[in-house]
Amino acid sequence: MHIRTADIQDLPAIEAIEKACFPPGEAASRDSLSKRLEIFPDHFWLLIQGGQLLGFINGMITDNPTIIDDMFFHAGLHREAGKWQSVFGLAVAPQYRKKGYGARLIEHLILHAKSQKRAGITLTCKAPLIHYYQKFGFHDLGLSACTHRGVLWHDMSALF
Repeated sequence: MHIRTADIQDLPAIEAIEKACFPPGEAASRDSLSKRLEIFPDHFWLLIQGGQLLGFINGMITDNPTIIDDMFFHAGLHREAGKWQSVFGLAVAPQYRKKGYGARLIEHLILHAKSQKRAGITLTCKAPLIHYYQKFGFHDLGLSACTHRGVLWHDMSALF
C-alpha cells in the first residue's frame, strides 16, 4: 500500500469513488476533478494497493484560513505559496472503509503540509464528522459561511 500524487489518467477511478462517496448534489463534477488534477496535482493524493485505488484526499493551497464557495468551482484560485492547505475531499471507496485508510490519507496530508511550512490545514465538514477530524488535531470553528451545495458546513482547522 502506498500514497502517490494523482494524474489525469487516474480521473476515471477518482470520479467513480467521488460518486460513490458523496450525494449527487455534493459530488465534484468530472470537469472540476479534472481541473484540480491539472492545476494542483501535487496536492491530490491517492491511496493505492495492488494497482487498485482505495481512496484519495485533495485540496488547493490558499491564503484563506477557511474555505469559501468559489474555491470548489475555480481551481485557479490555487496559490502554491499560500499559507493554508485546504481539503476539498477525503473519499475512501465504500468497500474499503473502516480500515484506517482515511486516517492514512489525512496523516499524509498533515505531514506534507508541515514539510511545506504551511500555517495549517483548513476544511469544511458536516456536523457528524467533527469528532472524526478532531482526532487529527482539527478544531471546530463553528458554522461556515461556505454554503457549498446548500449544505450546513462547519469550518475546521489544524494549526501548526
